[in-house]
Amino acid sequence: MSVITNTSLRFPVYSPMLNGNEKKYVNECLSSTWISSKGEFILRFEESFARYINVEHATTVSNGTVALHLALLAIGIGPEDEVIVPTFTYIASVNSIVHVGAKPVFIDSLSSTWQMDPLDIERKITSRTKAVMAVHLYGHPCDMAAISRLCKKYNLLLIEDCAEAFGSYYEGSHVGTFGDIATFSFFGNKTITTGEGGMVVTKQLKYYEMALRLKTQGVSSHTQYWHDIIGYNYRMTNICAAIGLAQLENADELIAKKRLIASWYQEFLTDLPLTVHQETENVIHSYWMCSILLNTPEEREPLRTHLLKEGVETRPLFYPVHQMPMYANQESYPIATHISERGMNLPSYPSLTKHDVEQISKIIRSFFRC
Repeated sequence: MSVITNTSLRFPVYSPMLNGNEKKYVNECLSSTWISSKGEFILRFEESFARYINVEHATTVSNGTVALHLALLAIGIGPEDEVIVPTFTYIASVNSIVHVGAKPVFIDSLSSTWQMDPLDIERKITSRTKAVMAVHLYGHPCDMAAISRLCKKYNLLLIEDCAEAFGSYYEGSHVGTFGDIATFSFFGNKTITTGEGGMVVTKQLKYYEMALRLKTQGVSSHTQYWHDIIGYNYRMTNICAAIGLAQLENADELIAKKRLIASWYQEFLTDLPLTVHQETENVIHSYWMCSILLNTPEEREPLRTHLLKEGVETRPLFYPVHQMPMYANQESYPIATHISERGMNLPSYPSLTKHDVEQISKIIRSFFRC
């Protein structure tokens, strides 16, 4: 396992675009002195976000990881419960399950989409299974029709981890609108950002109300400073919400640009021994990251080193969580493992030009000519 660094980057793997009303709205927060977790931008961001993805209820939180924790608590996941989750995901998906006392049950991925395999979901369901966590990895939606059918058939709750999938659609509907509850992340490298932040969304009023109480220290809905359940301080600041609202105003432009960047990579990387992450039928892939799979695992780190020497930053794909020491088990997840070993993320920030992508692609081509 290697960590590749370079202080003279020409092309970072990601950098946010902040050319809208971000400064204007933040300055309004400063002028009003509403800089903490109260202020007009909190509600404006929540309402605008709910309208954008077409969901009834949305509540802001301080980051994407606590969004997952809050969502699991709000729908009643706890000790003795099992939650099915892909092993090929960012560690926060799995950690949040353990944080509520439940057991993560890993499943393999599909080679076509890199998303969780519905057939493996059904194989792993037991009498203790309470929920499925569908993670829309790298911006490509999971097979929500198949997963929703399984949850209905076995009376399971469905959580959507949309941290990497803002702007992704499955059969015409935005991800995050299929499950009982869903979460988003607005970290600095996400398609829209608040610096640090997240959102919990749901169609169910009861889950929304529980999430609100839990994120504000379990405060009572009827008496000020009366707390009748144990809660948390998971609130977003008004300043972060102001940035998020400004980002949301330009969301369509940002998503369109990221999809365009992915199409440029497709164009310039043809006829090489690698595959660009593909968009499958009936979905819109938001391309949070533009990712490639090499034909063999042995080529990945040498290619990353070659790119870094030319000032191009990359990231390896996530390691399967079942390989982590605290979650290690003896089961086999061959597709997830094979994807993880061969994959890497290329620069995909919104200000990239077609010429930039062509230059990065030429550096990749030069590696295979060596």
